[in-house]
Amino acid sequence: MASGNLGKNNWALFLMILAGIVIGGFIGWLTRDIAFLSWLNFGQSFGLAEPVVLDLGILVLTFGLTIKITIGGIIGVIIGVVIYRLL
Repeated sequence: MASGNLGKNNWALFLMILAGIVIGGFIGWLTRDIAFLSWLNFGQSFGLAEPVVLDLGILVLTFGLTIKITIGGIIGVIIGVVIYRLL
């Protein structure tokens, strides 16, 4: 029974980290034009610059992935982990 609870805790941590990334990135995006908070949107993007296209004749598949890590997202992850630890 203990392993079931351990799995739930890992999923809860994953969801808190994911929520922190999304909310922190969104707050960074909202504050991009405010002079004293614009640093929250500072970050780095990496991934595939151009999407990869696979044309199979009757089916066309397009693959692409870009990740942007911002200061707001990092702060959101930290807050998410702290909230997880408090629960």
